[in-house]
Amino acid sequence: MTLLAQGPFSGVLFFVGLAAAVIILGIFGVFAAYFRLWIQSFLTRAGITLFDLVGMTFRHVSPKVIVRTKIMAVQAGLDDPELTGKALEAHYLAGGNVPLVVRALIAARKAKTIQLSFKEATAIDLAGRDVLESVQTSVYPRVIDCPAKGSAKDSLDAVAKNGIQLKVKARVTVRANLQQLIGGATEETIVARVGEGIVSAIGSANTHADVLENPDTISKAVLAKRLDSQTAFEIVSIDIADIDVGENIGARLQADQAEADMRVARARAEGRRAMAIAVERENIAQIEQARAKLVEAEADVPKAMADAFRTGKLGIMDYNKLRNIQADTEMRRSIAAVGAPEPTKAPK
Repeated sequence: MTLLAQGPFSGVLFFVGLAAAVIILGIFGVFAAYFRLWIQSFLTRAGITLFDLVGMTFRHVSPKVIVRTKIMAVQAGLDDPELTGKALEAHYLAGGNVPLVVRALIAARKAKTIQLSFKEATAIDLAGRDVLESVQTSVYPRVIDCPAKGSAKDSLDAVAKNGIQLKVKARVTVRANLQQLIGGATEETIVARVGEGIVSAIGSANTHADVLENPDTISKAVLAKRLDSQTAFEIVSIDIADIDVGENIGARLQADQAEADMRVARARAEGRRAMAIAVERENIAQIEQARAKLVEAEADVPKAMADAFRTGKLGIMDYNKLRNIQADTEMRRSIAAVGAPEPTKAPK
């Protein structure tokens, strides 16, 4: 109250002093919050200033992650000009795993045979691949089972030219191809292509014995096809782990074909029998039709004879001679039938 009573000038000085104190406390708080990270960056020559740390807070970037990652890169001797604090921030804001990318770059540099830039590493990471695992796979090749574990079948089944089935289990050693990692096919494609190549190689063999004697012919045939093209891996070797002899597929197919041929022959024979029965019944119908015509013609004979008697063309004597001839013919037929020997029966 005493300061306010002294005049308006004293009140202004009070508020100015209060604002200065708040600013000083704010600067001290910021300095206290980022001093540890800044001193680490300064002592390791990471190149991240105090203002950069404050700006990271406003950009919603974790200063601790960026500083420690940059220190790790500097200590490892990474000299990529694209590996700056701003680049690390940009990758962090894009949703990437900044420490994992730097560790992958360090692993690639230690290997000395892998050329991997910061831009390529960030692209692989943003594509959803584990860039560190890819680098490790490139250094230490990994083994893939074919068929894969947990699949519906335990082996790859193929049939040689002689019809014998072979059950094969293979192991594929692959190394990551970092240049094809983005957009390249994954392990499933490698397993599918190798399985197709093994089946094709066995199918090309003359006999299953040739494959059993030289299993390496399968590996050579599959490797010659360059099945790792357009994939994220490079095939180092293909090893045949196990070969078992399965069923005689060729004999079973031949038996099935013979059974099918027999059924076709039976169907054709049944068709011919049905056709013969139909023809026989048609002939019987024609015979009955002819008999009907004969009966009809015989019915006309008395009419013709009566007409002949009426017109005088046939006399009584002529009619008697005709009847005698008919009776004589019937007698001869009966005598011939009685004197004919009985047919011999075939032995049962």
